[in-house]
Amino acid sequence: MSDLDSIVSSAQAAFAAASTPADLENAKALFLGKAGQLTELMKGMAALSNDEKKTRGAAINVTKQAVEAALTARRQALADAELEKQLKAEALDVSLPGRQRGQGGLHPIALAWERVEAIFNSMGFDVADGPEIENDWFNFTSLNNPPNHPARSMQDTFYVDMNDEQGLPYCLRTHTSPMQTRYAVAHAKKHAAAAANGTMPEIRVIAPGRTYRVDSDATHSPMFHQFEGLWIGENVNFKDLKVTFLNFCKAFFETDDLTLRFRPSYFPFTEPSAEIDIAFSSGPLAGRWLEVAGSGQVHPSVVRNMGLDPEKYIGFAFGSGIDRLAMLRYGVNDLRLFFENDVRFLSQFQ
Repeated sequence: MSDLDSIVSSAQAAFAAASTPADLENAKALFLGKAGQLTELMKGMAALSNDEKKTRGAAINVTKQAVEAALTARRQALADAELEKQLKAEALDVSLPGRQRGQGGLHPIALAWERVEAIFNSMGFDVADGPEIENDWFNFTSLNNPPNHPARSMQDTFYVDMNDEQGLPYCLRTHTSPMQTRYAVAHAKKHAAAAANGTMPEIRVIAPGRTYRVDSDATHSPMFHQFEGLWIGENVNFKDLKVTFLNFCKAFFETDDLTLRFRPSYFPFTEPSAEIDIAFSSGPLAGRWLEVAGSGQVHPSVVRNMGLDPEKYIGFAFGSGIDRLAMLRYGVNDLRLFFENDVRFLSQFQ
């Protein structure tokens, strides 16, 4: 039986020397393969007598079981070693702080938008919202924009391929000024009884939102943000406009170190009209006049289109670009940076 004992010893040594699963399979073939040593011994039993076959077969089976046990043990050892290697490679240092998911934040334009609303809310202004697709009446006609006004040309306005009840095309609003008429009409209807008694509350509202014009460069975008302001009552004048906008600018830029001036201009929906410029006394923009808004006394025709009597009600309107104010507040010199969605840029404002 020494030949069988030798096979077991040889198999155990060969399996122990195998360092990879592939090497182990090659060693297995030497003993259990089609031409392996145990297979050859089984083939040689054909020449033995029946009694010898029983004795020899039983011994070969014991030897085969020992070889297979050694093979299984080595397979398990190699698998355990591979697992241990993998675990070491993927080990986690549980003493390190956990990895947290990064938190998002508001876009700088949204931050400026919220700031505008909060400041005017503190001065008693309502906040109104309206459609971005407007009809001809609200976007142009009610604001005293005649049919031949340049703002109606295709070079300035995005038109929508459908018409209103008058057969005029809808457009993407070119400014937030349509909310002047929309809000004032709703306000007049709501307070009709009070107006008849001469006690209608003043209209004091801002309307921030997205607007659209065919324009694109470092300081203009086809889609941009504006806010419209409107204050109408029986005794509202330019002094109120100056105080209101000056207080807003000081609060928005968090400084009293600025000056405001009116510069004569023209807008069809106001008369007289003025551009509003500001100048800082210190900082990187010191000494420069910067245009930040358009304004003026609401034109009598516009007041009439609001459903109000221009002989009784008077007021002012102003409009400013939220994007422009954000550029000045945050020191951004290219408007396009706000819309490129570069996280490196946007994360600076969180």
